[in-house]
Amino acid sequence: MKKINICVRCHLHILTLLFLVACHQPENDKKTDKETAPQADVPFVSTMTMQPAQLDIFEDLPARVAAVRVAEIRPQVSGIVQHRLFKQGAEVKAGQPLFQIDPTPFQADVDTAKANLQKAKVTLKRALEKVAYLRPLVEADAISRQEYDDAVLQRDQASADVAQTKASLARRLLDLKYASVTAPIAGRIDQTLVTEGALVSRSDNTPMTRIEQIDQVFIDIRRPSSSLESLRETFAADTAEPIAATPTNISILRSNGQPYPLQGQLLFSGINIDTNTGDVLLRVLVDNKQRLLLPGMFVKARVLRSRYANALTVPQQAITHIGGMPHVWIIDSQDKAALKAVSLGALVQGQYHIKSGLHPGDHAVVEGKERLRDGMTVHQRPWQSSATL
Repeated sequence: MKKINICVRCHLHILTLLFLVACHQPENDKKTDKETAPQADVPFVSTMTMQPAQLDIFEDLPARVAAVRVAEIRPQVSGIVQHRLFKQGAEVKAGQPLFQIDPTPFQADVDTAKANLQKAKVTLKRALEKVAYLRPLVEADAISRQEYDDAVLQRDQASADVAQTKASLARRLLDLKYASVTAPIAGRIDQTLVTEGALVSRSDNTPMTRIEQIDQVFIDIRRPSSSLESLRETFAADTAEPIAATPTNISILRSNGQPYPLQGQLLFSGINIDTNTGDVLLRVLVDNKQRLLLPGMFVKARVLRSRYANALTVPQQAITHIGGMPHVWIIDSQDKAALKAVSLGALVQGQYHIKSGLHPGDHAVVEGKERLRDGMTVHQRPWQSSATL
């Protein structure tokens, strides 16, 4: 009986302890909730400090490649093509023979002109001797003056005939030379457009072939005239300075957006607007030793449009649009949030140029702005872009 009482008392003591623990535990939990509740209401935001830096604004414009020199090879005499003396698509030098036109008729003309010249020289020699013979006779009144004057006239005609036959011979020699068609410039030759045995003439509309000099090429950049007007407005309203196009400010882009390893020289920027396209021409001379650019290619040119020496920029996700107007949340020195209206400039690589509304040293909220209210106290932590992680 005594053992049963001892067991009952032990159970009662255990139940009493469990009851006291159960009653005491909610008090502690309630106290902990009350202490942590105020901290849970203060949100964390990621901010960046506004720091002025140089900002370069580029624009990508369509451009086309053109050869520095293009020569259409045309015959200067008529005849039958005997030989093609070049390999299609090869590099040729200035003066290199390209086609051989049958020279036989031109050689015959040269021989005829030489014979006529020899005949004219003989006639002239006889006329000179006759004038020399009659001069003392006319001075002695042994012959009439008319007879002497006729001899002088024949001498002058013979001299003119010699000059004429010399000119004719020079022309025939030139035609014989033109029977060999040569390259007027150095460059890469295109496909042949005539074959051996074809009859060609100086009046043909189709050239025999073409040569293009492509060790240097022109990049003809088309800039819309509307962009010029927007540039003037930007320069009038902002502190941006217009940048003159120079080789270092112009990059020629591949299809994947990467620049070609080429050096260029600006030749001119057009002052007239194309009435058909409304564009202004910007021409750049580019070294093309590796033949990376071929005439007729369409490329893009990245041209430096303007430069800001002390620009403020924020990531694109920091912009909040309210009523169609851009705003940025900032955190003041008391860690309170405030919404600021801003004026946006260009978007460059995911960063908006802030033209007005923010100042150097401001803490702009990049992440966590969805939970903010004006005047709310927040905890800040530095924002890190994904590019730096």
